[in-house]
Amino acid sequence: MTDPALLARLRAAVDANWDKQVAWLQNLVRFPSLRGKEGPCQDWIAREFAARGWSVDRYTLSEVAMDHLPGYAPVMDTDYTQAVQVVAAVRAPEQQGRSLILQGHVDVVPAGPEEMWTYKPFDPVIRDGWMYGRGAHDMKQGVSAMVFAMDALRSAGLAPAADVYVQTVTEEECTGNGALSTLARGYRADAALIPEPTGGVVTRAHVGVLWFRLRIRGVPVHVAVAQSGSNAIMSAFALLKELQGLTARINARAKDHPLFAGITDPVKFNPGVIRGGDWGSSTPAWCEVDCRIGLLQGTKLADARQEVLDAVAQAAQHDAFLANNPPEVIWNGFQADGFHLPPGSEAEQVLAATHQQVYGQPMQARTSTEVNDARFYQLYYGITGLCYGPGGEGAHAFDERANLAALKTNTLSIAAFIAEWCGVREV
Repeated sequence: MTDPALLARLRAAVDANWDKQVAWLQNLVRFPSLRGKEGPCQDWIAREFAARGWSVDRYTLSEVAMDHLPGYAPVMDTDYTQAVQVVAAVRAPEQQGRSLILQGHVDVVPAGPEEMWTYKPFDPVIRDGWMYGRGAHDMKQGVSAMVFAMDALRSAGLAPAADVYVQTVTEEECTGNGALSTLARGYRADAALIPEPTGGVVTRAHVGVLWFRLRIRGVPVHVAVAQSGSNAIMSAFALLKELQGLTARINARAKDHPLFAGITDPVKFNPGVIRGGDWGSSTPAWCEVDCRIGLLQGTKLADARQEVLDAVAQAAQHDAFLANNPPEVIWNGFQADGFHLPPGSEAEQVLAATHQQVYGQPMQARTSTEVNDARFYQLYYGITGLCYGPGGEGAHAFDERANLAALKTNTLSIAAFIAEWCGVREV
């Protein structure tokens, strides 16, 4: 439990810094930090961290060997020489408390047609206590929460009594390789907190995820004699239908799963991008579909991949052309294990206690049908991974928005957690 006088100091500091935090978040949202274009955003963050007197490690994913590590995801069509990561080390002269990693991602998903937004996606607007913009909710508000939680300690005349690593990564939305790179680079702590927009609850479990590309061939002929050729786009529909059937079978199994039994259809399948064909009057000779499918926590990645391969092969047998020209399945992104945070860890107990003080109610837990980077810490490195952050609406949607009141409260909660977990020293 945080000392009430200390909590009052932190509350006053968060209040004093609030206008600056909102402006900082607006500036962060203005960066269109889409995949492969995160560099300017990360460079600005690196300068912000350096201005705070923190030791900054700026590097790209091309500089880190990690394809041999568990959790690594293969990539295509991506230049890792442009994938900038930032880690700031805030070191204590003596390790009197427990060390901590604070990690957030700055990559955002595409905004889609701009005319379908109420406000421009990268020109953040504040209305009625909400900040609108791509990434405002997922998860740049969380990045501001962890940075300004640290600022609150400083403004209160305090510093952590153990080392803290403040990390901003990329690739969270597609591979997780940004988070993995920090571990490959050697950063470790006694716990990690990732302020994804959970609405002030902690993530107890989440599904795993596979990304893959279906590559389908066809036989091009004039559409006037389409029956003599093979239409790769139409063939793709049959494969997708079979993968929908696989998803239904997995969700039937989920009804007996200890973590997901209470959630309707926790595993989702999504064909997200489709390309194909060369001419409107020719049967298309090629089609590619980029897909995402979930897997239940506890399922081995190799087994999940085999189920996808079997489903695709089964569908191909019913296509005269594909039966002899099998489609390819290319793993090109997330190869993410499901996650489970067992109750009772010391870090979670501390977070629950500080949350209770700040929010005035017990901290709840959620089971999620999406993924986050906490899995790397918890599953592969034995570091308690707490996914807990502010609230908002519209992740990946039009008019995505962050709730500023929720962000302010959560910033205080994270500041109190840092103070309690790491201890504090007067500066």
